[in-house]
Amino acid sequence: MTEVGAGATAEAAAVTAESGSTSAGAVRRRLPRVRGFAEWPGGGAPKEEGKALRRRVPRADHSVLDLDAGRPDAVAAVEESNLGRLPELTPIRVGRMAATPFAFLRGSAGLMAYDLARTPMTGIRAQICGDAHAANFGLYADARGGLVIDLNDFDETLYGPWEWDLKRLATSLVLAGREAGADEDKCRKAANDTVGAYRRTMRLLARLPVLDAWNAIADEELVSHTDAHDLLGTLERVAEKARANTSGRFAAKSTAVTEDGGRTFVDAPPVLRRVPDEEAAAVAASLEAYVTTLSEDRHPLLSRHAVHDVAFRVVGTGSVGTRSYVVLLLDHRGEPLVLQVKEARPSVLVPHLVTAGFEAPDADHEGRRVVLGQKRMQVVSDILLGWTTVDGLPFQVRQFRNRKGSVDPAALAADQIDDYARMTGALLARAHSHSADPRLISGYCGKNEELDEAIADFALTYADRTEADHAALVAAVRAGRIPAEMGV
Repeated sequence: MTEVGAGATAEAAAVTAESGSTSAGAVRRRLPRVRGFAEWPGGGAPKEEGKALRRRVPRADHSVLDLDAGRPDAVAAVEESNLGRLPELTPIRVGRMAATPFAFLRGSAGLMAYDLARTPMTGIRAQICGDAHAANFGLYADARGGLVIDLNDFDETLYGPWEWDLKRLATSLVLAGREAGADEDKCRKAANDTVGAYRRTMRLLARLPVLDAWNAIADEELVSHTDAHDLLGTLERVAEKARANTSGRFAAKSTAVTEDGGRTFVDAPPVLRRVPDEEAAAVAASLEAYVTTLSEDRHPLLSRHAVHDVAFRVVGTGSVGTRSYVVLLLDHRGEPLVLQVKEARPSVLVPHLVTAGFEAPDADHEGRRVVLGQKRMQVVSDILLGWTTVDGLPFQVRQFRNRKGSVDPAALAADQIDDYARMTGALLARAHSHSADPRLISGYCGKNEELDEAIADFALTYADRTEADHAALVAAVRAGRIPAEMGV
């Protein structure tokens, strides 16, 4: 009898594999290297590599914020970020940013990226949101209408340093907490808990089988996983509103019935306005290219809807001034489906990524960049997410009002801020783990709270800096240096 051992031939090994042998001496079939798949057993030791990075970039160093002499003036940074936007809408954007320091942070991802590019980095990269502030998490519907919660804004997404997202999230929670009336200890705890939840979740994901980790922390488990029980009532109220936030409800408020039984948008300036026929036709025609970016199984769904109208709609804080349209589709019963066709500008992080020593991403179409980044970070994405081009400009396309709902972190009770912080920290870790090995990041983050405390220190310092930047913008508005339309 031939023994199959270390010196066995490939032929003997194949026979053993085909026979279904489970003996300790069985030899795995030798197959060719398959592109796109890892080798087995896995090479290297990601956890140890992560630990080794602590010697080059001590975790305590993440508390550092050194603002260089070349840092842009806050008002000049806002003015620069307005370039290329529709000039008649930039006063609305400035007015929204001038409302509070948290609102200023929401509109100044580029300015913060300038500062983050000069902070310590491990060199580990992931698909990052690029604008991971606390208000960019929310509820939305999956393909069957069930609600999920995740990151939900990806205009600035790219492959970059994971620390940038985490530091921006922690800072935003300090500012939201201050606006909500929380004392400084609670604000610091929120920042600390954000990082702690991120670190513990990454450690959990590192221990799980890959397939389990990919879909881990189901929404029904999220509250328990992050010990966010004080948020339950708030989440239930947000979910109830989200279920009613549909295309049908938006169409009922924003359209009127036409003579032929169709519907048309009704002006509601300055947020919603009808557009000239030529402009509407260009947007409608772009949907042909959009359909080709979707999976073919989605085509019959859209083919049962007719395009009825197009309008321009102002959205967001950071996005105000970009071109954004809503397209009204009706099915055979006259039931509406509304799509949003939103301009996709280059990520404001790109030049700062280069400053930090990374290669500039090659984005052949900015809408495609946004869509693929979103799909890489979310567990469940909008089934109608795609991209197109209108008059030479790139756009992303998605459902509008598909049961979306969000928690306003600045309106939470002071004792809920840390619960929300833990929840968003866990969601961010899950999102990063789809493109970066959680073993590597977990190895760096470690088991103790050294990183939590360091980034909490950074968050408090940067929140102070943001308040000063916001004050400079408010002063410039009052002095007439930069026009602003408040309260819109």
